[in-house]
Amino acid sequence: MLAKRIVPCLDIKDGQTVKGTNFVNLRQAGDPVELGRAYSEQGADELVFLDITASHEGRKTFTELVKRIAANINIPFTVGGGINELSDVDRLLNAGADKISINSSAIRNPRLVDEIAKNFGSQVCVLAVDAKQAENGWKCYLNGGRIETDKDLFEWTKEAQERGAGEILFTSMNHDGVKAGYANEALAALADQLFIPIIASGGAGCKEHFRDVFLQGKADAALAASVFHFGEIKIPELKSYLCGEGITIRG
Repeated sequence: MLAKRIVPCLDIKDGQTVKGTNFVNLRQAGDPVELGRAYSEQGADELVFLDITASHEGRKTFTELVKRIAANINIPFTVGGGINELSDVDRLLNAGADKISINSSAIRNPRLVDEIAKNFGSQVCVLAVDAKQAENGWKCYLNGGRIETDKDLFEWTKEAQERGAGEILFTSMNHDGVKAGYANEALAALADQLFIPIIASGGAGCKEHFRDVFLQGKADAALAASVFHFGEIKIPELKSYLCGEGITIRG
């Protein structure tokens, strides 16, 4: 088994870390630079920074904030939000990002996936997908979960893989912030059809949920926010627990 990754996420609004439930009811969760430094020191395997209102507000991601966080961590750093063209990718990589996450812009312009992979390498291109399960299957959403599309989760991620995406970051909107566990059934189905790594997002509430997302959901990495931000789960303790459950963990 390849080593599984634990990935804290900084959801950024107006320069501050926030966290909500089902993509709404946002509350403050702390200074992003301090949180990033703390997670790096605690043994997180990666850090994800998502400017959650950039696409909706039609603006670019906060470059200066990305620079400040990057200067304070020594782990791989993925940045997303408001990335619409190659110059945005270049700007954020120069600011210290290692990988770039695209979501709404890729749905509107799927060729952006090809262009990032071709110009910067597949390892830089993370396709983020916010999807919600309904009666007619899993549908993808735009603009931080505000606008439903007719894109099917499974068809879209397969297409993105073919276009050159190096990783999928799948957030279940049904599970986000609810702390009742990840969307393991959908994750396992994704893992069965894709060969690129999958980061699971949405639903972490206890250590057992991380175990289940790796064993049942077949995820390569587990992303979480509020359980880390508010000190409900400590990363070293989580890693120790997962090792005890027979799961290969980095560090």
